[in-house]
Amino acid sequence: MLAVHCRSGVTFSGQAPATYRSSEWAERGFCPTCGTHLFYHLLPSDEYVLPAGLFQDQDFEVTSQIFIDEKPGYYALANETAILTGEQVFAQFAEEQGGA
Repeated sequence: MLAVHCRSGVTFSGQAPATYRSSEWAERGFCPTCGTHLFYHLLPSDEYVLPAGLFQDQDFEVTSQIFIDEKPGYYALANETAILTGEQVFAQFAEEQGGA
């Protein structure tokens, strides 16, 4: 999923999203009517990760790829980016919480 990282203060218009606490450090937001995924909320940093498709007429730059070890082999991004495996992503979040 191409995603946009947003700091705290994200607001939604219309019906309020439903949330599901998916781990000790994150929750997922979705439309309570149709179930469409709307965001991933990192609780310690209050950062939101939203699908890029939610934004219209925006010009974003892809700067990183995470869970690269789980990427399907049938595509590759043309630009060079920072990459992290799933293990590296979880280690990064553990460090940010004062663990590992």
